[in-house]
Amino acid sequence: MTWQQVYDPFGNMIVSTFFGALPVVVMLVGLGFLHLKAHIAAAAGLATAVAIAIAVYHMPAAMAGNAALLGGLTGLLPIGWIVLNIIFLHQLTEQNGSFRILQDSVAGITPDRRLQLLLIAFAFGAFFEGAAGFGTPVAVTAAILIGLGFSPLAASGLSLIANTAPVAYGALGTPVITLAKVHGYDLMALSAMIGRQLPFFSLLVPFWLIWAFAGRKAMLEIWPAILVTGVSFALPQFLVSNFIGPELVDVIAAISSMTALILFLRIWQPKTIWSSVSLKGRQHDGGEGHASPLPVRHARADLIRAWTPWAILTAFVFLWGLPPVKAFWNGVYAPVFPINGLHLLVEKVPPVVAKPTKEAAVYTFGLLSATGTGILVAAIVGGLIMKYSPLRLMATFGRTVWMVRYSLLTIVLMLALGTLTRYSGTDSTLGLAFANTGVLYPFFGTLMGWLGVALTGSDTASNVLFGGMQKVAAGQLDLSVNLMGAANSSGGVMGKMIDAQSIVVASTATRWFHHEGDILRYVFFHSIALACLVGVLVTLQAYVYPFSAMVVR
Repeated sequence: MTWQQVYDPFGNMIVSTFFGALPVVVMLVGLGFLHLKAHIAAAAGLATAVAIAIAVYHMPAAMAGNAALLGGLTGLLPIGWIVLNIIFLHQLTEQNGSFRILQDSVAGITPDRRLQLLLIAFAFGAFFEGAAGFGTPVAVTAAILIGLGFSPLAASGLSLIANTAPVAYGALGTPVITLAKVHGYDLMALSAMIGRQLPFFSLLVPFWLIWAFAGRKAMLEIWPAILVTGVSFALPQFLVSNFIGPELVDVIAAISSMTALILFLRIWQPKTIWSSVSLKGRQHDGGEGHASPLPVRHARADLIRAWTPWAILTAFVFLWGLPPVKAFWNGVYAPVFPINGLHLLVEKVPPVVAKPTKEAAVYTFGLLSATGTGILVAAIVGGLIMKYSPLRLMATFGRTVWMVRYSLLTIVLMLALGTLTRYSGTDSTLGLAFANTGVLYPFFGTLMGWLGVALTGSDTASNVLFGGMQKVAAGQLDLSVNLMGAANSSGGVMGKMIDAQSIVVASTATRWFHHEGDILRYVFFHSIALACLVGVLVTLQAYVYPFSAMVVR
């Protein structure tokens, strides 16, 4: 029996919006202010979502349970699978000492912590975002930063801030391609429009990142390097997105940024070296980190051995992300499981969609094609090259599973919460609240994208969730549909740093377990401030020349 979603169950959007937001509020308050452990806060949010879906939105209880089950399965694969295997690789490189050599080699490029952040958190992280997405960049960069001596809060929070500008084109353009395919946008027009919004923030975010870490004065001391990093990322981002397509935007831009920064540092170094590893040089709850000793110069053969596992990881992640490779593995083994009692039984209705649309609820067990599997293969190959025996590899993997068990549980619960809000319609209630803002819609429509990523943990999922609503609202308000579709994705990237899934990935990668609330409190201001700035840009593009001349009609 089909169940139609109801978006204003009380006949009063203010009251309905309050109840629609309550599950997320419960989770975030528990995490950020009541200092509950992440899995407990997530469980409280999920329980609230189930209660509201059934009692307020009148969703059948079995459907609510099945929606939560689908989300939990998605939390394990692909998200949790990525986290587990990244930490496994990190464990292997730590145990045999090669990670220490890698740290020395990074410090050999520059001993300045601010410049290390630009190189690792922003540029190197952007490459992994472009190649794989789904938590991979934060897991990799946070692990490297903690190894370089950064405090857990700095390594976690700054990795999250840095992983913003690349997100819209992450995983070989998947968010943009999905938005165009699902909601009928023109792919090249949409890619070009996003590419006329995000480059502004690709210039801004490196400055913002160093300001958040070291303060304004310390940021200004290295402004030439920051400018080189941002320009060498933003320019390729604009050119590739506008003239080639969305697939390789981040990969090309990240390689350009890393190369430009490394070459620039051969001819320029700051007058003063920033050696602090905590935020703005002060002690925080995350501790001061540990000051790394002066980097040791290693033989070329040792450097090659130390970088080999990470080079293998890069190659495998990129390879696994290619559509033909994914299609091959899915052809080998990728069973599809429609969720009985949910699949095609939930119907979205106007004004969220143009016409009533049944929601599919299918879980694909794409284990072979999952990015996490590529990471696991890379870790095994790297481990064998590092002369680990198969037995020792298995033992290390088992210890890694035990280490991240609560993190995996948290991801499962949070994805269950996000998926339930989608199928129950509570997220659409929140979206409609933004859509009813009239002339201010370009600003609040951008924040709708931010909200979508904060809820789901994925720019792709946010585009699926709100892309249709953006198109309908733009048509009603005589705005460019491409502008508002792009705004959903561009605004969404700023929600990536506060989504609970990313925060758990960061805390796990830094082994700062049960401090997810500290990370959330640190990044929240940066997330909402940057999202509002994107909203201002979109509003200018909607109404004010010369910004309006950038709009792709």
